[in-house]
Amino acid sequence: MHLSANQPLGTPTWIDLGIPDLDRAMAFYRALFGWEFDIGPAETGHYTTCLLDGKRAAAIMPNPDPAATDFWWNVYLAADDCDATVARVRAAGGTVLAEPMDVMDQGRMAIVKDPVGAQFGLWQGNKHIGAEVVNEPSSLLRNDLVTPDAPLARPFYAAVFDFTLDANPDLPDLDFTFLRRPDGHEIGGIAGDPTATKSSWGTLFQVDDCHAAVERVVAAGGTADAVQEMVYGNTAAVTDPFGVTFDIGSPPSA
Repeated sequence: MHLSANQPLGTPTWIDLGIPDLDRAMAFYRALFGWEFDIGPAETGHYTTCLLDGKRAAAIMPNPDPAATDFWWNVYLAADDCDATVARVRAAGGTVLAEPMDVMDQGRMAIVKDPVGAQFGLWQGNKHIGAEVVNEPSSLLRNDLVTPDAPLARPFYAAVFDFTLDANPDLPDLDFTFLRRPDGHEIGGIAGDPTATKSSWGTLFQVDDCHAAVERVVAAGGTADAVQEMVYGNTAAVTDPFGVTFDIGSPPSA
C-alpha cells in the first residue's frame, strides 16, 4: 500500500532505529529486505532513509550515545496535533521523554512513555508524512504492544487515541486486545504476557516467504527463531546483528 497523506490519529506512521554501526546495519537490512538508503548529512546525525522502490519505508541512524547497549525499532503514532496529544498522554498517566519539537519543515514530534513503561513517538507530519509504503513485502505490517500489565495499558491508549478495545475471538486463550480507531480500522493490539520482562512496542515486517526470509537473516549475520504457523500467517522472531528484535511475517501456507 502506497501512502501520500498523513494518517489518522494513533495510526503507526513511522519507524526508526538507532544503532552503533550504520554501514553494518545497511548491509543487514539490504540483504533482508532489499532496501536502498539515502544517507542524511552530518547535521541530521546521518539520519538515513530506507527506501523500498523509491518510497520511504523506515529510517536508520548511528546512535548518538556511544555507551548505549540497548537498541530497538521505535514506532511513531500519528498525531493531528502533537502538543494536544502530549497533553492527553500526561492526563492519562503517561510521561514525556522529549517535548514536542519541530524537525525542520518535515513535521513535529515527541517521545513519550505509557503507564507500563513502553516508549513510542508521536509524529505530526508536514513535508514528511511518515512511511510511504506499508503492508507490502519488505515494509511495516503492524505494531503490537507486549506487556505484563495489559489492564493498565488498555485504558491509556483508549483515552489518548480514542481507540476501542476489542477481544480476540480467534485466539481465546491469549490475552490480546485489538486497538481500533473510531473509524473501525485496526492499528495493532495489546498482548498481555506475564512472562515479559518489560513493556515494549514490537515491529512486524511483511515478507513474501517467512522461511526464505529467515535464511536471509542468518546469512546476513542475524539470528531467527523457528517459523511459527498461526491462523493469521507464518511468523518468526528475528534478532539483527545489534541485538534488535523484531518479527517477520508472511501469509498463511497454502
